[in-house]
Amino acid sequence: MKYKVFITALFTGLVSGVAAQQLQSSSLYDLQGMIHNASVAGTQENNMVGLSYRSQWSAISGSPKTATVFGSFNVARFGIGIGAVVYNDKTGPTSRTGASIMLAKHIRGNNGGVFSIGIENRIQQYAIDKAKLSESLGSDPVLGASDSRFKYDAGFGISYTNKRVQIGASVSQLVQSKLNFYSGNLTRSEEARLYRHYYLHGLYNWYVDGTTVITPNVLFIYLPNAPLDYQVGARVEFQDLFWFGGGYRSHQSFMLSAGIHIGKKLTLGYAYDNYIAPISKFDNGADAHEVLLRYTFSKK
Repeated sequence: MKYKVFITALFTGLVSGVAAQQLQSSSLYDLQGMIHNASVAGTQENNMVGLSYRSQWSAISGSPKTATVFGSFNVARFGIGIGAVVYNDKTGPTSRTGASIMLAKHIRGNNGGVFSIGIENRIQQYAIDKAKLSESLGSDPVLGASDSRFKYDAGFGISYTNKRVQIGASVSQLVQSKLNFYSGNLTRSEEARLYRHYYLHGLYNWYVDGTTVITPNVLFIYLPNAPLDYQVGARVEFQDLFWFGGGYRSHQSFMLSAGIHIGKKLTLGYAYDNYIAPISKFDNGADAHEVLLRYTFSKK
């Protein structure tokens, strides 16, 4: 029974990085292109690749840690964008490793804007380290013999992008696969499965003058039978050299971020989250740290 409760909690998102969410979160999501919306792939002016690393609730042993490698490419000749994401997420005795390929069709308007439709194909491996479970919970014969599950999933998104505005909507984990780590009889409410994530996002580039740009942004995340999550913030950029920003994640944390551009191609960013959620009462390190490195390729 103790395994039954623990495994169900882990894989239905109750012990995930963001309340109820099963997919990775980021305080720098708007700098990573299409991690939440496949249609955004290739809509940027130049191609780019990057990586990020996020450590959450840093003083708690086994707290969530996520590493992500991403790339976004505009194939203008065919009017398409291609994106790719590879990630590894660990929380306690569980881990999730996956890879996604995104394909977006771009429809360009006369005013320079781009309407885009995108699809995502994702393969994921969910794994449990039963040795770590046994250390804290003891042995339980009802836990399934297999340590991992491979699951296919898919996503879909639409977006509109121009020099000033980007707005989009998407859905991930359309298949809603079962994980079935527990070998006993489960009710539907106890089953560990993947749930659809619905996203709505937007940003606006306000060109204050020739050297300063202020970019407010917002991200809404909805899962069935869970409270609506949102993330709102703003970034101020000076002379394409450096930027700083702040934000708020609903009922969870305040965020601060800063970064620099090196040679107009390399971007280095850092974000700090200070958590106000109940877990902070039990954790002297109720915070998160995230670093990002991104390289932009010139088309010339």
